Amino acid sequence: MSTNGRASEDLEARMARLREEMVQQQLIQRGIRDERVLAVMRKVPRHRFVPPEYVYAAYDDGPLPIGAGQTISQPYIVALMTELLHLQGPEKVLEVGTGSGYQTAILAELAREVYTVELELELLERARRLLASMGYTNIYFRHGDGSEGWPEAAPFDAIIVTAAPPEVPPALIEQLRVGGRLVIPVGTWDQDLQLIVKHGPEPTDCTVQSITPVRFVPLRTRRP
Repeated sequence: MSTNGRASEDLEARMARLREEMVQQQLIQRGIRDERVLAVMRKVPRHRFVPPEYVYAAYDDGPLPIGAGQTISQPYIVALMTELLHLQGPEKVLEVGTGSGYQTAILAELAREVYTVELELELLERARRLLASMGYTNIYFRHGDGSEGWPEAAPFDAIIVTAAPPEVPPALIEQLRVGGRLVIPVGTWDQDLQLIVKHGPEPTDCTVQSITPVRFVPLRTRRP
């Protein structure tokens, strides 16, 4: 084996160990219980979704910058938001904010189809290339304003928003199927992670549950 090959193998072994420590110490100890979520957090190589200078911090307990003023979310928050969606496998999911593509990969492991929208073209294309290189074929990408959702592909069984709008975009409620779940951080300075469940056809036919205070980058839109 060449020196480069050995170094690569050593890196992957170290990353696998850090990933397991992340699951044990950051997720299970904080109450993440969904075995499917824990399994995919063990599987997906988070270090491939961060800039090279942050590879060794990829499994730390916090967000990391990924460029264009955006971040990859703290592992616990990724796991928590994913668990709240209650994915079983056959779902069609909308993700607002592709970002690094890490949350996208987590969703693609757990659902039938993932539709992901990103306003920053540089991030979208980088995530598209990476996810394709990793073999994902159930992800559909759109460059656009995530607050508008993806009307042509609606309704969605689940919607996840990875940046914070000041209030819930009405289009996302409209595009959620009856019985579907929307997980979204809401607010400007004081943000609240909310779980919204749609019980009927009207926008008011929803229950809203406050989950925990959070801190996300603002959701960017094309509106002035």
